[in-house]
Amino acid sequence: MQGNGFEHICTMNKRKSNVQSLPKPSKICRTEDTTHVQDDDVFDEEGGFHQEHSFSTSSAGDIGVIESITLKNFMSHHLLGPFQFGPNVNFIVGNNGSGKSAILTALIVGLGGKATTTNRGASLKSFVKYGESSAEVTVKLRNRGSDAYKGDAYGDCISIEQRITSDGCRTCKIKNKPGHIVSTKKEELTAILDHFNIQVDNPVSILNQEMSKQFLHSKSEADKYKFFMKATLLEQMKRDYIHIKQTKAVTRDQVERQEECLKDLRQLFLQKKEKYESLSALENMKQTLEDLKKKMAWCLVREKEWLVQQLKEQIDKEQNDRALEEKLLLCQSKVTLAEKKLRDIQQKLERVKEEEECLAEESRKMKEEVKLKSKAQKSQEVVYFRAENKLKQLEKEQCLLQERIHKISNSNGRRNHESEHAQRIKKISALRNQLEKLETESVALNQEIKEKQQALFKGREEYDKLSMEEKNIQVSLETKLKRKNQLTASRSNRLRRFGDRMPELLESIEKAYAQGRFIKKPVGPIGACISLKDPSLAVAVESCLRSFMKTFCCDNYKDERVLQELMSPHFSRGSRPQIMVCPFTDRVYNVQSRGVHHPEFPSVLDILIIDNPVITNCLIDMRSIECILVIRENAVARRLMQGGRPPRNCREVFTAEGDQVFTNRTYTPEREVIVKYLGGDPEAEIRLVQSEVENHQAQLSRFQLHLSSVKQDIQSMEEKLRSVFIACKRNQESINRVKASITELENIEESQTEDISSLEEETQENEQKIDLERKNVKEAQSELEKHNKVLMEIDQKHQNMKNKREQLTDETEQLKEEQVKAVAECSKLEQSLKIFEKKLKAHQDNIQAIRAELGLKEEEKEDFEAKAREICPIPQRPNRSAESIDTEITRLRQKISSQESSHGNQEQVIREYAEAHGNYKNKSGQVRDLKRFIDRLDNIMTDRQARYKTLRRSLSVRCKLYFNNFLIKLHCCGSMMFDHNNETLSISVKPPGQEKDNINDMRSLSGGERSFSTVCFILSLWEITESPFRCLDEFDVYMDMHNRRISLDLLLELSERQHLRQFIFITPQTTSSLPKSPHIKVHQLQDPERESEEALQSIQ
Repeated sequence: MQGNGFEHICTMNKRKSNVQSLPKPSKICRTEDTTHVQDDDVFDEEGGFHQEHSFSTSSAGDIGVIESITLKNFMSHHLLGPFQFGPNVNFIVGNNGSGKSAILTALIVGLGGKATTTNRGASLKSFVKYGESSAEVTVKLRNRGSDAYKGDAYGDCISIEQRITSDGCRTCKIKNKPGHIVSTKKEELTAILDHFNIQVDNPVSILNQEMSKQFLHSKSEADKYKFFMKATLLEQMKRDYIHIKQTKAVTRDQVERQEECLKDLRQLFLQKKEKYESLSALENMKQTLEDLKKKMAWCLVREKEWLVQQLKEQIDKEQNDRALEEKLLLCQSKVTLAEKKLRDIQQKLERVKEEEECLAEESRKMKEEVKLKSKAQKSQEVVYFRAENKLKQLEKEQCLLQERIHKISNSNGRRNHESEHAQRIKKISALRNQLEKLETESVALNQEIKEKQQALFKGREEYDKLSMEEKNIQVSLETKLKRKNQLTASRSNRLRRFGDRMPELLESIEKAYAQGRFIKKPVGPIGACISLKDPSLAVAVESCLRSFMKTFCCDNYKDERVLQELMSPHFSRGSRPQIMVCPFTDRVYNVQSRGVHHPEFPSVLDILIIDNPVITNCLIDMRSIECILVIRENAVARRLMQGGRPPRNCREVFTAEGDQVFTNRTYTPEREVIVKYLGGDPEAEIRLVQSEVENHQAQLSRFQLHLSSVKQDIQSMEEKLRSVFIACKRNQESINRVKASITELENIEESQTEDISSLEEETQENEQKIDLERKNVKEAQSELEKHNKVLMEIDQKHQNMKNKREQLTDETEQLKEEQVKAVAECSKLEQSLKIFEKKLKAHQDNIQAIRAELGLKEEEKEDFEAKAREICPIPQRPNRSAESIDTEITRLRQKISSQESSHGNQEQVIREYAEAHGNYKNKSGQVRDLKRFIDRLDNIMTDRQARYKTLRRSLSVRCKLYFNNFLIKLHCCGSMMFDHNNETLSISVKPPGQEKDNINDMRSLSGGERSFSTVCFILSLWEITESPFRCLDEFDVYMDMHNRRISLDLLLELSERQHLRQFIFITPQTTSSLPKSPHIKVHQLQDPERESEEALQSIQ
């Protein structure tokens, strides 16, 4: 029984190593594979256990033994080793800090163990010496004998080198005995440990000081039981058995499903068998079909012969038709006559043009002459008028001289001169008083004008201001009325919110798309393609997307040009919706990495409902809606964007009132933002707009009344100002008259006595000048008449030439009209000639085409006849048409096809019958084999469960016996109580002299006694388990010399019994009491240097 248990433990040990070497997802696959192996190899009829890699006695000591270990920059040590271990007993001795535990930790790490397994660190990087970039651990394992692992590749020694970097990375190199790298894979290391039966994380193989101290004190009874199960590999066996049961349940479910499938396969097999047995009815129909095919072949030959005859008759008919050639000759003669007539007209036109050019040259010269003569005539006319004016001036001066002479001759001298002077003085004084009064009145009038002008200016300013406000109200009222009309129209069609002509534009787009004018149908307007998850945020969204609400999207620039043409009848150039060109895609852009994500506030993209990905991608490209947040409160938005660090990828924020908030500025709308496109209830919007219209109309009426009142006040002020201007003007005229009267009176002087004789002499001289000037006037007049006569003659000649040019122009126009008519006639005849030539060519081409077709038809006829002879060598004359024969063939084929579709053709039916029979047979065999496997597995598992319980009971009894035996040597009493049902292990130890006490707590023992108890428990487990080496760290740390000597004796005794196993004991105590033996090797570590200790303390 114990032998069978040993074999079972070894096999389970292999399994455990395999589990640890594979990733977690592969565990089920490994277990399933194990299940199949158990079915084939592992379980046999006698219930024996097959073992592939059992740890036999012959190979023990030849494989898995640690030959040496080397540490570099590991923990606090720069270099330790290499330590050459003996094959049996090894003691590592040294003071604290010398590196004893570091060697044990390095052994675990070097064999691929985790950092947590060592109980010395949480991660591998903590094992790298301070100040160094990496640490290295080299472990050499013996690989000799017949059970060596890949002896050809590795030789007698396998070297495992682990390199750990300061960032926690680990690299592994597995070398052979000469030092060449064989592998760097973790799987290879796991396979080596599995082959050598090395379990790094099993405390029975490697027990460190921390684990030994805590085991018997802090572990619960359930944990102790788990420790026992893990050390003996019973836990792995239990897990395997549980997995086998689960696999058996899954297999049983599969069998049930396969049985259901087997019923369907049997039904299908019976159906295929029935079809296979009913295949003889199709042969007669197939023979009839072959006969019809023969008739059909010769019927097609007969039809081809008839087509050939028809084409020959058509060629003869076309060749006898000469009408087109006659029409062509007649048209050619008409073209010749028309071209001759056109050439005559062109010759006449050229002669008239030459004559017209000559007259134009003469007219130009005569025009220059008229210009010169006219200039001379005008010069002479100026001379004449100057002489005549001078004559008139001399005559006027003569009259004035005569009047002065007459006045002087009849004057009374100085009569009444003094009385007139006194009257003038008195009159001047009165006029000065009147002038002063008028100037005072003028100053008052000017002041009044200034005041009234200022009042009028203020009135006009107020009127202009009120007019501007009235205009603004009028514009706002018109906007509201237009919005009201749009909303009223949108009751029946929501698209009218985007423009009165928007529905018509969309109808035009639909028609153009149906006609194929678009490559891809444009999408829009954008506002009609989106909706809101939260209608209360409509103001924020419209403020963000206001310029894109009417936008259309096109896939390419060709579609854009077509859409522009469709927009032009419906929208003026300045008010057309804009068009965005971007390639259409079926997927929305992935903006997860560049969009804004906030736990409280959504982005514009988040609150929009958009069915079309084209619209979403367009808004992402043009407006970056994934980077814009929407926040209801203005204060919260400003605090988020401007109070500190804004959210990642957030460009701006819009609030529920329409504010736009950036990191360094904020924009607030001048007036309240009204939802125009994304409103939910049109009736509520209409009522709101109607109330606003009424308010604007009332406000407009008040402004108009006020404007009318102000305008009347301005007109009254203008009338008053006009009357004051008139009074001021009259006053100024009075002042000017008084000033003129004063000046005239002051400038009056007494008449001076003049010399009459001098005036008479001047009169005679002036008379002579007048006579001379009259003579000059007559000469100038005669000369002027000559110039006028010459000018009239030249004008007459120029007019005659002009009339002749007009006649030539009329003749030219008439000839041009005749030329145009002749050109038109020629063009028409040439066009007709081309048409006749094309018709004649088409006629000839038609004949050639018919001949070519005839050749093809004759070839087809010969080809059809050859094929018909292949089908049926004897020519036949069917009395039916090809169409009726084809109908009969189609009917037969459909009937045969329906028969074959219901039964299948013969080959297919036979093949399907064979497949159905094979599938049914195979599935039946599989279900039968699975049932046998399940039954066999049930029997084997029943036997294995019994063997497992027997093995567990045997191991627990052996462990208790060994434990009690070891405690007896300490003169202590102890016991182990295994409760396999509750999975607990209770250990009680009684010190010497307290055997009769009821105290079972191990904490009552001394430190040495507890350490000795731990050694006893470990030795008990060593007795019932197998491993190539065993490590025990500071087992005697709390023992006195007596207990230590007993423990050493026990260890050495065990090592002698298991002389092919390797033992490594770590102790800080002296080893002078050890016996001299070639099997015992002591490694004395040097004490650490002072500086190293201080550095270690500073690091700690």
